[in-house]
Amino acid sequence: MTARMKKMLVVILKEGDVWQGAPVYERFVQLLHQSRVAGATVTPGIMGFGRHYRIHHKGLFGVADDRPVTIVAVDYEEVLRTAVEQSRDMLDSALTLMLDVDFTGDQRR
Repeated sequence: MTARMKKMLVVILKEGDVWQGAPVYERFVQLLHQSRVAGATVTPGIMGFGRHYRIHHKGLFGVADDRPVTIVAVDYEEVLRTAVEQSRDMLDSALTLMLDVDFTGDQRR
């Protein structure tokens, strides 16, 4: 018996990105939850840079300089791709990656 392969969606965006009055990471995780995605986590970045090669980090007095935020979600590919398609405008400036994973944890889904 062959199990369906799970995928990991990785979305990298800026902490200050906003969609309809709320942070993009909040809106996207809410959409993932409503889509019944198996799980998702948002992790703030300490430091990073992107296509413009500008380094983002915690600046003077601990004020964030638009730090990177990473969203990781795991589920079947079709579930994740549907969520990304529904969020195309919201994730316009984000880097999105779909990776194969060797899922060794809870196999109930």
